[in-house]
Amino acid sequence: MNRPFVAGLTGSIGMGKSAVALMLREMGVPVFDADAAVHHLQGPGGALLPAIEAAFPGTTGPEGVKRQELGAKVFGDPAALKRLEAIVHPAVAQMREAFMIEHMGEGVVVFDIPLLFEKGHGADLDAIFVVSAPAQVQRQRVLARPGMTPEKFAHILSLQVPDAEKRVRATHVIDTGVTLAETRAQVAALVAGIREKNPHR
Repeated sequence: MNRPFVAGLTGSIGMGKSAVALMLREMGVPVFDADAAVHHLQGPGGALLPAIEAAFPGTTGPEGVKRQELGAKVFGDPAALKRLEAIVHPAVAQMREAFMIEHMGEGVVVFDIPLLFEKGHGADLDAIFVVSAPAQVQRQRVLARPGMTPEKFAHILSLQVPDAEKRVRATHVIDTGVTLAETRAQVAALVAGIREKNPHR
C-alpha cells in the first residue's frame, strides 16, 4: 500500500494554526498534533511520568507533570533540557509512527508541528503548510489572550523563525487574515488539489 501524502502544518503564535487544523479534521484529513501527544504523555497517568520523576524529582504528581516545577528545572539549563527531550521525543516519535500505521490507507495526513522550522523538522515531509496573517492581526489576536503582555509576545516572537521566512520556505501559505469562510475555501482547495494529484495514494 502506498503511504499517504504527508504535509507539515506550522505557523507562528496567533496565526490561526489550531483553527486550520480543525478545518482539516472536518474535511476528513487525519491530523497528528505533536503538542497534544506531549500533553497526553505528561498528563494524569501519562506514560512518561515515572521517567520524568526519576530524572527530575518532585516535578510530577497525580495531575501529571507540574509544569512550573519542571520548567524551573530545565529553563536556562541546556543539559537538563536535553535530558528531558531524550525522554519525550522518542515517545512522541512512537505515537507518530502508530498514527501513520493507523492511517496508511488515507490519501493525505497532516502533522501539526508548531516548531517545525525552529527544530529542523521537515526533511521527510511532502509539503509544508504555513499558516499566516498580517502582523497587526497576529498582534491583536495574541495580546487578547489572558495573561499576555507586549513583552511576553516580543519574547515569544524572538524565539520563532520570522513569519516572512516561514512564508518563503512554505510549499503552501494559508492566509488567515481573511474571513473564516475564505480560509476554509483555501484549505479545501489545497486538500482537493493534493488528493487529485495523488490518486494512487
